[in-house]
Amino acid sequence: QVQPVESGGGLVQPGGSLRLSCAASGSIFSMNPMAWFRQAPGKQREFVASITSSGLTNYADSVKGRFTISRDNAKNTMYLQMNSLKPEDTSIYYCNTLYVKFFGWGQGTQVTVSS
Repeated sequence: QVQPVESGGGLVQPGGSLRLSCAASGSIFSMNPMAWFRQAPGKQREFVASITSSGLTNYADSVKGRFTISRDNAKNTMYLQMNSLKPEDTSIYYCNTLYVKFFGWGQGTQVTVSS
């Protein structure tokens, strides 16, 4: 399967910000709801945020008010703006279609929140 490419992760102090990017195949990306997921060590992969082709969004309660998901269909790219980061946000972040997984799981991008 074609894999998306996540980028933008890094090490940041609590309260800091990061902006993640997800580059994917346009033929699939532009026609499907997309989502960010994350997986921390020893835990299951969990839903973070989603966005439809027209821009309607949904967020997990744990990130609501702190994270903002967006997409640029012309660039085949999705973003996740993360503000007020907490140590609990430390995880590998992945992107994929929200429902049927047309993409394979990529390598993700590591986000580490620590002082």
